[in-house]
Amino acid sequence: MNENNIKSRREFLAAGLLASAAIAGCSTSNNPFAPESDDIKPSGQMVKLLSVDGEIIEMDKAFLKPVPDLPAATNTQARRGIPGKKFVMVIDLSRCKNVRACQKACNHMHQVHPGQNWIKVLSMQESAHTAPYWQPTTCMHCDEPPCVKVCPVDATFKRQDGIVLIDSDRCIGCRFCMAACPYSTRVFNWEEPILTKEEEAQPYSCETSMPQKKGTVGKCDFCPDMSRKGELPHCVSACPNGVFMFGDMIQDSVTNGAETFRFSSLIKDKAGYRLLEDLGTMPSVYYLPPVNRNFPYESGLENKYKPDHIYEDAKKLSTKIN
Repeated sequence: MNENNIKSRREFLAAGLLASAAIAGCSTSNNPFAPESDDIKPSGQMVKLLSVDGEIIEMDKAFLKPVPDLPAATNTQARRGIPGKKFVMVIDLSRCKNVRACQKACNHMHQVHPGQNWIKVLSMQESAHTAPYWQPTTCMHCDEPPCVKVCPVDATFKRQDGIVLIDSDRCIGCRFCMAACPYSTRVFNWEEPILTKEEEAQPYSCETSMPQKKGTVGKCDFCPDMSRKGELPHCVSACPNGVFMFGDMIQDSVTNGAETFRFSSLIKDKAGYRLLEDLGTMPSVYYLPPVNRNFPYESGLENKYKPDHIYEDAKKLSTKIN
């Protein structure tokens, strides 16, 4: 064995000892740092880890393995929500440029039918003498949701973490919820969804709102499956300008991925408000007024009437499937 191989072997063994300290009490079968083979070489890039004993250790990045996805939440867990959380969203209108990356990401991840959007980017103007601005509009996930009160089969329900969801397994397509929603954020699935074979085969989950079903109602769901994994909703992570901030009201914190704010201070200091507050719906979506804007309104006009390519892409996909 040459000198380089001896050195690599020593480094490998040293990293293995550190890994063992980090997972004291775990068996070999569930050791997340166990190398898949002896051929793995150290990368030289060290990362810091917190051991079960509370000590900070360093581990070569080459010996780390991605954490496997958590098992899907049961229907009971999905309807109950995540304990100890009260999710909230803040939308900064001064940052919106009408890029619509939020809309496209949402449509793609939830397989929203072509021609429909769960996030609507509206052109708004308070009066003839004020400047227009762009307003992304999602489901408000109200604390007093009128949609829940009118649903005759408990298909629309509110979780303990504040998220309002739709159980398409229960939805009968009566559309009472659409009539009751003062924000017009719900859409009806008139046609069969365009799904891949893998998507059709997966079991339905109201946390992912997938797979979509004909004859049911759909809407923004705050991506609770992402929150369960500790990740941000797709609209938040897709926006290049940090328009959307998502977080927990109990922790008093919201983030757009790049910046983190204290929720209460942000709303107070920037005069945050909610849409149609006088109706008593108590929305969980707050807006920051479009002052000191990052972009002029005119910079987003090219996307206002520009048709999305989603419909053409969906037709091509449907042709391949059939």
